[in-house]
Amino acid sequence: MKNAASNIAVAIVLQALSLATCCAQQTGASQFTEEFSKQELIYHGRGIMEVDGYVTDRSLASYTLVLSPDFDRSLADLGPNDRWLDVGTGQGKAILDYYSARYDLMHAQGREQRRSKAQAVGLSIEDRRTPLWEQTAAALRVGQIQYLCNKRLRDYPLSELGQFEVITDVFGGFSYADNVSSFMAKALGHLKLNGTLYTVLQDVMFEDRSNRPYYSGAPFLTEISTADGQPVTVCSWLKSISCVQVACEGKTGFRPTIETYSMRKVCNNVEVPPVELTHYEAGTPPERGYRKLPAPSDSAGN
Repeated sequence: MKNAASNIAVAIVLQALSLATCCAQQTGASQFTEEFSKQELIYHGRGIMEVDGYVTDRSLASYTLVLSPDFDRSLADLGPNDRWLDVGTGQGKAILDYYSARYDLMHAQGREQRRSKAQAVGLSIEDRRTPLWEQTAAALRVGQIQYLCNKRLRDYPLSELGQFEVITDVFGGFSYADNVSSFMAKALGHLKLNGTLYTVLQDVMFEDRSNRPYYSGAPFLTEISTADGQPVTVCSWLKSISCVQVACEGKTGFRPTIETYSMRKVCNNVEVPPVELTHYEAGTPPERGYRKLPAPSDSAGN
């Protein structure tokens, strides 16, 4: 695990899983079974088992810092009939910050229009709510903030989760999913028309290809290639998705560097170019390699 190899607690638990992993491999399970098992340990680590780099308490200020510049205004412009989904919410601190009195003091513009804030839904694959979440939820009207846990975004049907004007993913599902194509199709399905998805990846090739992998001798954390092995930037892959307008921005002031993505949904016939997983190494976030596949329409025509 690139960012967590030195974590002794995880190493101990991995030893306990080695027998189960071996058996899974013998029965013909995925070639990535062992790495997936390691990744699950990272997700559910607590206390001494918590892995360095797996952050669950990011503030709304940190969202504003790493996401596209227009994110802050987009969130502030939401009204009482709008909805915000935060994928990989962790403790839900960003949502709690949005509902704080301090947020209104810092966002006086549009406060009258907002009156009461948008409904916010936090999504986490483990329950990391704190007493502050429970206190805040109790002080608001029922359902104003919701915390959904123990399932991934892919497990929620549209009829259950609904659609949102703003979706954020700050080193959440897009950084950790084993299939970025499936994740993006699902996320955009939950985005309303003219809504915006804000997300970010670290240590990826910038749109202008001006950067190099952060770790010497290692690949970028997320790589996409064509069938013949030619590299494709994540930004160009996202821009090939139908019905979305994508803006990418590489930020070099972070270590590792990050690239942010703002994706506005302009029509409903969203089609995400499919990819297949070719490389996976558990970490915070994991190291992933993908190969582009022919679109279903292309296959049908051959």
